[in-house]
Amino acid sequence: MMGSGRLAPAVTHAEVVSNARRVPNAGAIRHAGAARAAGAARRAGWTLAAALAVLSLTAGTLPAQTAGEPVDLGMITRLRAEGLSNSQVMETLWWLTDRYGPRLTNSPQQRRASEWAAARLSEWGLSDVALEPWGEFGLGWSFERCAIELTAPAYMPLIAYPKAWTRGLDAPLEGTPVLVAVDDEDDLEALRGTLAGRIVLNGRVRDVAPPFEPLAERHDEQSLHELVMAPAPGAPSAGGERPSDWRRQRDLARALRELFAEEGVALVVEPDSGRRNDYGVVMMGGGGSYDPAEERALPQVVVAAEQFNRLARLLERGHEVTLRADVRTTFHEDDLQASNVVAQIPGTDPEVGDEVVMLGAHFDSWHPGTGATDNGASCAVVMEAARILKAVGPPPRRTIRFALWTGEEQGLLGSKGYVKTHFADPDTMLLLPEHGRLSAYFNMDNGAGRLRGVYLQGNAAVAPIFAAWMAPLADLSATTLTMRDTRGTDHLSFEAVGLPGFQFIQDPMDYGARTHHTNMDLYERVVPDDVMQASVVMATFAYHAAMRDDKLPRKRLPDPRGPPEEDETPAEEPAPESDAPLAQEGEVAPSEAGVGAAAADRRDP
Repeated sequence: MMGSGRLAPAVTHAEVVSNARRVPNAGAIRHAGAARAAGAARRAGWTLAAALAVLSLTAGTLPAQTAGEPVDLGMITRLRAEGLSNSQVMETLWWLTDRYGPRLTNSPQQRRASEWAAARLSEWGLSDVALEPWGEFGLGWSFERCAIELTAPAYMPLIAYPKAWTRGLDAPLEGTPVLVAVDDEDDLEALRGTLAGRIVLNGRVRDVAPPFEPLAERHDEQSLHELVMAPAPGAPSAGGERPSDWRRQRDLARALRELFAEEGVALVVEPDSGRRNDYGVVMMGGGGSYDPAEERALPQVVVAAEQFNRLARLLERGHEVTLRADVRTTFHEDDLQASNVVAQIPGTDPEVGDEVVMLGAHFDSWHPGTGATDNGASCAVVMEAARILKAVGPPPRRTIRFALWTGEEQGLLGSKGYVKTHFADPDTMLLLPEHGRLSAYFNMDNGAGRLRGVYLQGNAAVAPIFAAWMAPLADLSATTLTMRDTRGTDHLSFEAVGLPGFQFIQDPMDYGARTHHTNMDLYERVVPDDVMQASVVMATFAYHAAMRDDKLPRKRLPDPRGPPEEDETPAEEPAPESDAPLAQEGEVAPSEAGVGAAAADRRDP
């Protein structure tokens, strides 16, 4: 049961910044009286409640309640001890990444990794562990070989990966490539009758400038403050193209893809887009459909921009160029159904034991790396939070359920399927009985950086609750709450049916600069201390949500959204991953949601 010790929340209003490092001389405050501490804190931009929270952490005293939210300090002490001293989170990550590799939805690697995760959760004593089907996804896909080599005028192996859900070559291929750059329909027409059986270099020489900004970053006082502050009314969204420009590019890409298929192109070679700062980094996605009824897409590979540039410059100057290619891929069609990994610690309170708190992360990844930062680390954190809670006890009042979603990279499909089965269909908003029993869903999916706070998704009523839970975690840097929304991941599936769904603010690290969807998304890019901290934070949130008297406050139920129109594209799904004209299958319009500093934590599936 919960202990009697209580802490005041770090702040009592919706926009919160409570960061111990903002106080100029925390050591002096430790031995000062409450009045002196409050004065020093105000001079540093703090509220009185924030000062009291810091004083309670540094001096060991408990300030008076300002929100009435109980916090079990004894339990937090045990959670921290287990999570920071006996952690297994990196061991779990090793199995998910080094051992099982990338986890593209419905691929053999994903299925084997899901089976391993379910078995490990069972070993830890969790209940009702299952690979729970969420619906038909479609074809799995994997690649067994991708070797692209320049053989003339001088030998050079290329850093290259095939796009997901594209065919391989029937046999190794060697030939002279043709350089193609398309801007409009006239360019398309000029290519007709010229491409049969050819290797096509699809793109232009692109400027590859050195990055002068740091590749890895942590949030600092200023960036967290910017996250907290509301954007100016009518402020433009951050980045991205106008939807009309994007649709024009999409239509041109479709036409080019159709032309390549009609012409019988043997292999398409494209440059990396440069969104991850080059230096041999290759960012990947899909190039074909996983719908078994559709034609298999032609072979397509993406190569490092610097190497593509060399090939293009040679061709532009009229020099001999010969490429040798061997690409082998497999479509897996034996089982089109997809499943999430689900497990739980049952609630024990006779009155609220059937109510549920959920933690989750998406399990699937793209294929060039091993899916370490996107999103193996988050899955390891969710599993570690489950292990910590089970190891420390006592059993929670409410059920705590853990979910590892598949199909996220294709549009949050696994979590959407789960929500539709258990809670409600956002198209109709006809609520199922379980809808009334979910307290909240907490998600991790912005790389592997440590958790710095929570996006409140406009739910002001939870701010003092979360602030109270976070006060004893201030020394672990979990200090910030923002009213802002963040998009592009699985908490949105819960938000769409009026359930409290939250994503954590995370340190950006090198996620946006290097690892997201790239061949560098590997085990080494995860900092052990960060995922240990994240495991403790997630376990703390899950435990307190499960033990409080009431479920977490909800926002107003959304109206039924109705079925999407044929050309409509969901706002939470990603903008195009490639700058090359042959866009990837399944790309959708850019989101209008991200603003200002939130862009550092906002991510696309």
